[in-house]
Amino acid sequence: MQAWRVHRNGEPSEVMELEETDRPSPGPGQVLLEVRAANINFPDALLCRGQYQVRPPLPFTPGVEICGETEDGRRVLATPALPNGGFADYVVADEAALLPAPDALDDAEAAALHIGYQTGWFGLHRRAHLRAGETLLVHAAAGGVGSAAVQLGKAAGATVIGVVGGPEKAAIARGLGCDLVIDRRSEDIVAAVKEATAGRGADVVYDPVGGDAYAKSVKCIAFEGRVVVVGFASGSIPTPGLNHALVKNYSIVGLHWGLYNTKDPAAVRACHDELTKLAAQGVVKPLVSERLPMAEAARGVQRVADGTSTGRIVVLPAGGAR
Repeated sequence: MQAWRVHRNGEPSEVMELEETDRPSPGPGQVLLEVRAANINFPDALLCRGQYQVRPPLPFTPGVEICGETEDGRRVLATPALPNGGFADYVVADEAALLPAPDALDDAEAAALHIGYQTGWFGLHRRAHLRAGETLLVHAAAGGVGSAAVQLGKAAGATVIGVVGGPEKAAIARGLGCDLVIDRRSEDIVAAVKEATAGRGADVVYDPVGGDAYAKSVKCIAFEGRVVVVGFASGSIPTPGLNHALVKNYSIVGLHWGLYNTKDPAAVRACHDELTKLAAQGVVKPLVSERLPMAEAARGVQRVADGTSTGRIVVLPAGGAR
């Protein structure tokens, strides 16, 4: 079979190599899956760079989530067992963690529903307790993680303010349903949020960026607001001023979705059931901006690494638009 392999750490476009290799063999409790679609995530870039919290032994195949097909023909969502990730024709995954692919979504959309939307749902509902009528501020609103949070925020009845970089991404964020879009390159985020909320600020901030995005967020957070720390796509990990959190009376909460797989797998399945219902209703639909053939996977991962992509880029090993 074909698989993208990383033999040394570095930039994805430089270290990912497409090779012929043997199919992985399932271990106890695992199943072999044919990959129908593999969604590209920012952690795939971090894996290539050797900067992810999990560092599989070299060589490895990146690709942390897929829509695949079991040997008996079931269409499922899975997180492949590293070091044999999803940018391959076949993967193995833990059978107990397989989730049925929603009928309302095609393979590429289904592959993009898993980690990003689960992260958004747990972040907004389990960690931030977002309520209808509140104001949600989403950074990188046109990206894969941010676009999921925008849709989930609207589904929860929140007023959603999206922050993006550039007019092209601003148009995408508006199309996703943002009530207000702020272009961080040309607008003052803090002033715009305060103006839109009559000085109150955002009740919930969803931050997958870190760095300056976090610094701006805590300047326009509302009384009893909640900042959900999802990631650090900017490459800069902020150092929160706890004295500031004290005097402004806001909460800083972290969200590492992967922990729920081991700590509370029943909650993951319940979340998937809810996401499946929302997909069937047309309330959420992953924004798939590109569907790439296998040969272009490294280019796609590099674009996500560089922050130039919008929505989700999905790799289709068979080369078709499934």
